[in-house]
Amino acid sequence: MKKSIMILSTALMLGGVADAQNINFEEYDLNNGMHVILHHDPSAPVVVTSVMYHVGSKDEEPTKTGFAHFFEHLLFEGTANIKRGEWFKIVASNGGKNNANTSDDRTYYYEIFPSNNLELALWMESERLLHPVINQIGVDTQRGVIKEEKASRYDNRAYGKIINEVKKNLFIKHPYQWSTIGSTEQLETATLEDFQAFNKKFYIPNNAVLVVAGDFEKENAKKWIEKYFGEIQKGEKVEKQIFIETPITETIRATYQDPNIQIPMVIASYRTPSMKTRDARVLNLISAYLSDGKSSKLYKKIVDDKKIALQIGAVGFSQEDYGMYIVYGLPMGTHTSEDLLTEIDEEIVKIQTDLISERDFEKLQNQFENQYIDINSSVEGIAENLAKYYLLYGDINLINTEIATYQSISREEIRSIAKKYLNPNQRLILDYIPAKDNTKK
Repeated sequence: MKKSIMILSTALMLGGVADAQNINFEEYDLNNGMHVILHHDPSAPVVVTSVMYHVGSKDEEPTKTGFAHFFEHLLFEGTANIKRGEWFKIVASNGGKNNANTSDDRTYYYEIFPSNNLELALWMESERLLHPVINQIGVDTQRGVIKEEKASRYDNRAYGKIINEVKKNLFIKHPYQWSTIGSTEQLETATLEDFQAFNKKFYIPNNAVLVVAGDFEKENAKKWIEKYFGEIQKGEKVEKQIFIETPITETIRATYQDPNIQIPMVIASYRTPSMKTRDARVLNLISAYLSDGKSSKLYKKIVDDKKIALQIGAVGFSQEDYGMYIVYGLPMGTHTSEDLLTEIDEEIVKIQTDLISERDFEKLQNQFENQYIDINSSVEGIAENLAKYYLLYGDINLINTEIATYQSISREEIRSIAKKYLNPNQRLILDYIPAKDNTKK
């Protein structure tokens, strides 16, 4: 959802560079179960207020998908005290910006304001939680918005259904199998009562974490948090259903015809473990080694040297229950998808057989350390990380210690994890091809 209103300058928005080795924070619980995290950083006169709810597309029913993403939009419609269409006007007129996003695992809302508007930000987020207006006008409006978004980002976009098709074939039992945006048909048939019930179940203080980060007075922040959030009633505990996928032991083959493309794409995707595991961190290193940028092993070999692909790349999805590692390529000229798979597999076998070089290993470590420093160099990044590590990982101090995990990974461990997860019989091969009746030029 791109509803940002840029008022603050970039310098103010980002704030100062934080001490990458030590992000200080204070945390406590309100009586209604809402977790609160405070991070004080006076280096720039801005403050971030955010709320992350532990609800994503995996919490939906199979016949009512897309609800979490729908609520990402719907909860900007207005409240009992913020008239419909006024949310963004209030933010803009007070020198701020805001946004929201949804994943399979959580929904995240935030505002960035000048420091003197912290109380306003807290009031607005409490209004979203305490007094949301969920009526037919708002639902019908957002149905139209979602239709347009789905058409432009997925249905009418070249290669727009890749992730959807991978998820559909890679997950059999887990609700990761459907897309975050869900089904517009199911959203159309859902009733107002369905949406109201979803709100009552998931958008409750004991299913959320509130983060305040930036330049603020702690005592004032605590007073306002209690004033605006303390009165909200605790909801019924959300019971998370556990879905266990059967390990993949034979290659899954699938085909999808896309009417928006002319060049076929081959996709190899592996189901990976929860982002909370050490194995997932090792796989992140492997992914970067193989396919992160034009200096990566796959790009240099397949695109630069052998020139058998127009493009080669990969993307890793770190998720709460399972992840995905997706390698993709566009064959060039007379070369085929099988040619690309052969080259990809050769590089994977090398990792499974030999230790990567000391030089490549050092480069990887530096790359991840730089990424860690970069994401924690703004109060906006820190706020989201604090919420994420508490809500999804169950260990908020990972904001300070996760880089040490990456630094402790050895070359031998990289070889071992590649052997464990990246084998031909453990993956999906998706032939993503032009539609047979595709007449587009």
